[in-house]
Amino acid sequence: MTPRFLMTDPAWFDVSYSINPWMRPDAWAGHRKAEAVAASAALRRALESCGGIVEIVPAVEGLPDLVFPANAAVVLDGKPLLARFRHPERQGEEAPFRAAFERLRGQGLITEIVELPADLTHEGAGDGLWDETRQLFWTGHGPRSHRAASDVIGREFGRPVVPLELATEAYYHLDTCFRPLSGGEVLYYPPAFTAQGLAAIEAHVAPADRIVASDEDAQAFCVNAVCLDRNVIMARAPDRLRQRLTDRGYRVVEVDLDPFILSGAPPSA
Repeated sequence: MTPRFLMTDPAWFDVSYSINPWMRPDAWAGHRKAEAVAASAALRRALESCGGIVEIVPAVEGLPDLVFPANAAVVLDGKPLLARFRHPERQGEEAPFRAAFERLRGQGLITEIVELPADLTHEGAGDGLWDETRQLFWTGHGPRSHRAASDVIGREFGRPVVPLELATEAYYHLDTCFRPLSGGEVLYYPPAFTAQGLAAIEAHVAPADRIVASDEDAQAFCVNAVCLDRNVIMARAPDRLRQRLTDRGYRVVEVDLDPFILSGAPPSA
């Protein structure tokens, strides 16, 4: 199937509060709104040029982080497991994301919408990454998502799950520090994980398939990438990372996402 991505109109994006160490309201200024609109458009062009289809979620005033719809749900085989957010600042996003999936269900693209138990938080594909090569989910827990939510993912989708404990608020979602690639490699940033998390990665990924990101790579948010076939779409990459991926046969597609990195992530799902 053609890969399909959610993006959100960035009309109401800004950085007005701080719920992760990267968020810098003091560095945000009104002129950056135009930069954010341009960056979002560039990301959409990159996704579509690499074969993806983009669905747009309307902007909602007062929900600036709606532009990060990777956090909306874990989705596989036409079924989304809706997110439940930890921070009050993001909890208002749950209703518009549900509405977006209801619209997709009306188009026949979604077959069933499921929810987490009321006592659990889990922030969608931010903490739940499907690994096509290994036919399993990698799930993050700690800063934003409960460990028990990983078990729900396994039950709902009937697929193996490998939970990974995150060690720091700086890499608050799994997708900020871990990315399975189409050739079976995994790009990851070891300092973001506890010893148990690293042991789980090493137990499932052969040494030849481990691509260890540097501090520079992680701080540039290049691990938070999208892989479409042999294309890896990411924020502007350090030279060494670009060369390492090229040497493995990938085409690196870079997008200037600086306005969104001021809030802690690139804006796609």
